Amino acid sequence: MPDALAVLHNGVPISWYLMLSAVLFALGVAGFLFRRNIITVFMCIELMLNAVNLSFIAFANVHKQVSGQIFVFFVMVVAAAEAAVGLAIILTVFKNRSTLNIDEISTLKN
Repeated sequence: MPDALAVLHNGVPISWYLMLSAVLFALGVAGFLFRRNIITVFMCIELMLNAVNLSFIAFANVHKQVSGQIFVFFVMVVAAAEAAVGLAIILTVFKNRSTLNIDEISTLKN
């Protein structure tokens, strides 16, 4: 019966993984809210996705179920597609506007 103090097979408590995941997610949110560079914002979104993946893997390992790992696989597929499309959009915006500052590219007009 797993509980809040459950220990993964390598001896590390799940609470440590969850704290690390929370810190990574908080750093991602802070970067998303306070940074003005679109590349930094993009990396912060990826950091938040990876923090969620860490939680999924930790819970899947404690509960000895594969469903968490399947969710991680789908999140990684979505993140890869988002990275490809997002970077293409960022490169196009930079080519047209010559800036990566979010405040300067907030409108769709030329």
